[in-house]
Amino acid sequence: MTAHDLPVARAVELLDRRELSAQALVRDCLARIDEREPQVQAWQALAPDAVEQARRIDARADRPLLRGLPVGIKDLIDTAHLPTTYGSSIYEGHQPKADAACVRALRAAGAVILGKTVTTEFAAYVGGKTRNPHDPSRTPGGSSSGSAAAVGDRMLPAALGSQTAGSVIRPASFCGAVGYKPTFGAFDLQGVHPLAPSLDTLGFFVRQVADVPWIAAALSGGARPAAIVELARPPRLGLCRTDQWARAERTTQRLVEDAAVRLGSAGAEVRDIEAFAGLAAAQAIVMAVEAAQVFREERQRNDARLSPTFRALLEEGERCAPERLREARGRGARPPRARRRVRQRRRSVDARRSGRGADRAAKHWRSRVLPRLDAPRMSLHLASGAEGPRGFAHRAADRRDA
Repeated sequence: MTAHDLPVARAVELLDRRELSAQALVRDCLARIDEREPQVQAWQALAPDAVEQARRIDARADRPLLRGLPVGIKDLIDTAHLPTTYGSSIYEGHQPKADAACVRALRAAGAVILGKTVTTEFAAYVGGKTRNPHDPSRTPGGSSSGSAAAVGDRMLPAALGSQTAGSVIRPASFCGAVGYKPTFGAFDLQGVHPLAPSLDTLGFFVRQVADVPWIAAALSGGARPAAIVELARPPRLGLCRTDQWARAERTTQRLVEDAAVRLGSAGAEVRDIEAFAGLAAAQAIVMAVEAAQVFREERQRNDARLSPTFRALLEEGERCAPERLREARGRGARPPRARRRVRQRRRSVDARRSGRGADRAAKHWRSRVLPRLDAPRMSLHLASGAEGPRGFAHRAADRRDA
């Protein structure tokens, strides 16, 4: 295993013992990027001082949490020393005056900021140049396309993303990475360009589940995380097909149902549940209205430079009647008793795969349910086939990010 193949937990272990230097790790990641970037196109910009950042961390007598681990930053997130375009030509060459809070937290924890990864236009639907690392004819998913593709292609061990509908869990599934979307509000969004503030959540991509506590600790200013312990008893899982089930391809339906059978055979308590009706539609309404509010001035200044697809989203939000918005917000804020019980007591599984079309952000309707629940979510790469990686998205009970 070469250095760029190392997952976060293993890389930090070797860095801590000084069996691997941060400079060597960064150089190996850059070599991998040099080899694969022409095919994958995951990067918007690379930090010219990445090796120097690593050298300074190697020279420190104290050992910061991440010990010089390289991390990619979604190009929706402000960086003081790298341009931030938000996925739009409007902001080509834009240089923020300060790092976002999450970037400051990573630097304080001893991360090397390796560069900016490609995002879709303002984290919405219009994809950038990134290709799926496992099959260039397929979408990498959006909106955190570059971060998912870079981690999935082993260009680096970790990268930041953000999610308003499914922008972490979906590209993680498509690109073969572990995607982590925490409870809403878990990490500071200062300096992350908003799309729909009541839904926007900072997340990240890693290689293995054991890596998640390390990046979560760095973003929250925490100490060295404890190792993940095995469950004391079999988990209780809910198989919830939702009102979007009929829109899934039969192969995806079979994956979900087969996973539920295997989990039950392994000792988990798996039950069919009915919940979440109408939440996908409610999320779409809230997202459109809030996006229209966020980008009102942008439309006045640069309407002609927005893509037709993004402009249509904003126009949809502008046309929404106030009573329709109130109803949509109410669906997430006041769940019926049955859905509240599901939120508090059960976890659920879902599956998704990458579709054809390299420049599409991919279908997002199933992912829309979860942002209205504020619950933590993780996408696990558990299967591969002729159609590319298959990711299973696991939703935990409310506030149980650990």
